[in-house]
Amino acid sequence: MQIMGILNVTPDSFSDGGEHLDPDAAVAWAEQMLSEGADIVDVGGESTRPGAAPVDAQAEMHRVLPVVEALAQRCVVSIDTMKADVARAAVAAGAQIINDVSASMAHVAAELGVGWIAMHMQGAPRTMQTNPSYTDVVAEVRNFLGERAEAARALGVPRVWIDPGIGFGKRYVDNLDLLRRLDVFVDTGIPVVLGASRKSFLGTLLGQPVVNQRVVGSAMVAVYGEAAGVDIIRVHDVRATRDALLVARALNAPVGTPGPAAVNRA
Repeated sequence: MQIMGILNVTPDSFSDGGEHLDPDAAVAWAEQMLSEGADIVDVGGESTRPGAAPVDAQAEMHRVLPVVEALAQRCVVSIDTMKADVARAAVAAGAQIINDVSASMAHVAAELGVGWIAMHMQGAPRTMQTNPSYTDVVAEVRNFLGERAEAARALGVPRVWIDPGIGFGKRYVDNLDLLRRLDVFVDTGIPVVLGASRKSFLGTLLGQPVVNQRVVGSAMVAVYGEAAGVDIIRVHDVRATRDALLVARALNAPVGTPGPAAVNRA
């Protein structure tokens, strides 16, 4: 499983808003995540937290493009956006993946020849947590993502992932049910991206209102996701995630083998 490090170049993201708004600070944090084991850096310039107000395309591009351009020669960069203009500009600056919360830009990914992550969201960020409801959340999300992925492949998108959208228009129990049935998404044969890092359902589960104190819970979800067959885990806390995954891999290795951490140090 690959680790995708979250880089919010925003003033208002739920966990780290304002911390990396300066391009130099953003690049420095990306380099820190890479040194800790990130495989991909996901750059976003518009908050998608519940209740977030939209940002115009020019403002979003002003935030993300210098960061994408600075990082593109150092690592795989994904652009987290819902706007086609921003996606096109970010790919021109070097992004290789469009992380699409709206699941609506397969045609852009096909046009540009880049990877595309389709995420499920009920509603829009401003309203998505206003009484979300499902008859069967697992089936509904799986069917939606399967249809979007099939259409993307028909358009010629070279790499497609699906993301069940933990916390995006979901109740507490919906988030848990989606995680409990990750196998349903993995069994589609479409690579799965999972983003549960520091989210509010963990705060509810752990009784922890402080967002950056949900690191252990987030790392546990990463371990569970790898065991279920998830392809990419999207996280704020790269080192904690990497450490948890290394321990899990070592414990799951055959008896008598040194385990991945010891091999990495050899």
